[in-house]
Amino acid sequence: MEVEGKTKYAEEAFDFDDGRQQKPELDDDGRPKRRGTLLTASAHIITAVIGSGVLSLAWAIAQLGWVVGPAVLVAFSLITWFCSSLLADCYRSPDPVHGKRNYTYGEAVRANLGSVKYRLCALAQYVNLVGVTVGYTITTAISMGAVKRSNCFHRNGHNAACDESNTINMIIFAAIQILLSQLPNFHKLWWLSIVAAVMSVTYSSIGLGLSIAKIAEGGNVRTSLTGVTIGIDVSASEKVWRTFQSLGNIAFAYSYSNVLIEIQDTLRSSPPENQVMKKASFIGVSTTTLFYMLCGILGYAAFGNHAPGNFLTGFGFYDPFWLIDIGNICIAIHLIGAYQVFCQPIYQFFEGWIRNRWPNNTFFTKEHVVSLPVVGDFPFSLFRLIWRTLYVILTALVASIFPFFNDFLGLIGALSFWPLTVYFPVQMYMAQAKIRKFSVTWTWLNILSSACLVVSIVAACGSIQGLVHDVGNYRPFRV
Repeated sequence: MEVEGKTKYAEEAFDFDDGRQQKPELDDDGRPKRRGTLLTASAHIITAVIGSGVLSLAWAIAQLGWVVGPAVLVAFSLITWFCSSLLADCYRSPDPVHGKRNYTYGEAVRANLGSVKYRLCALAQYVNLVGVTVGYTITTAISMGAVKRSNCFHRNGHNAACDESNTINMIIFAAIQILLSQLPNFHKLWWLSIVAAVMSVTYSSIGLGLSIAKIAEGGNVRTSLTGVTIGIDVSASEKVWRTFQSLGNIAFAYSYSNVLIEIQDTLRSSPPENQVMKKASFIGVSTTTLFYMLCGILGYAAFGNHAPGNFLTGFGFYDPFWLIDIGNICIAIHLIGAYQVFCQPIYQFFEGWIRNRWPNNTFFTKEHVVSLPVVGDFPFSLFRLIWRTLYVILTALVASIFPFFNDFLGLIGALSFWPLTVYFPVQMYMAQAKIRKFSVTWTWLNILSSACLVVSIVAACGSIQGLVHDVGNYRPFRV
């Protein structure tokens, strides 16, 4: 693949009309010259990090309180930044400045840790991707329902019974995703990232502004140094489980390691990519942390110990209803596109594996060109239609059975935080830098990794307990 790519780009460097060689605009790997800078990389990181995870931060701070809550946010940001710095050195291997480029997170793991660790990394990545698509289905359905409820409250008063069915909203969302999933080159829709970035910043800013307005109004809001109070708000066991679950919610808010190598691959070669990426990670993570602190702390100050799990759909805010509607519409638009960003790697992996396994089976390999109005010639595959439709239906079914925002986000954050944010970056760095076993650096890096493993385990336990508890009181597929 690499040789073919170099040949292709080398041919494009010639002007075949007069035989003269044009000025080559290629990088050391034969690919078109990368133009990314510190500014663009920082913007990509902020876009990748700020997302639906911000919606649960007020609830997470409410479980932990004024002291532990902000401290945990800072701790996660420091760990994420530090491990991102280690990962930045693994973009090239074996040398972080002059080595061979690794274009994806998985390639970096394979180059530094071998094929066995690569398979484990791939498993963690795909489990995370599937979990995120289910989580986005839940979040979008809740936001779609919140728009209807907001208008119902506006018409009938805040005490009206304005229940909405998440099942119907999930069916609508799944129908949209089935259509979008048939696009074979969805990744080429470059404007998707711009739309997602604008939407995520918009709804986060709306939530922040509404929190400030609610604080300014005053009112009897009860907060405490330790968060929700045992015996008043929750029982002792609920306090423990909610504390664990809140760690998963915060971990989910900081997950972006999956795309760090891909972001680094956009940077120009000089100055060295790892140096620029470390600065970009610092700018991106610190900017995001400031934004998260504002949303989490002001959200807690606005709602107190009764902060809703999602501060735009939990109806601590009722007015202005049109602004709440805009916020939730932005969430839906963002996640409709983001779902495709996360499911496309799953589609490509499975379809590639199937075609390699049965290369002579025309059902798997053959495509038909269909002429459609407006769209024009469209490549159609019956296999792609069936399997991608089944995947979307499966994620919608799981979301319908477990439509619990905080629990599911906490579980996704717990499952992805330790392996993808901490373990593999630490292991790759130690392998590349040839850190001697039982040295001071080796010891404390392993202590950090082990501590983060414990955090992921307790966060997963808290989220699973929450799911089990909520499922016991829930009737799925209620229309």
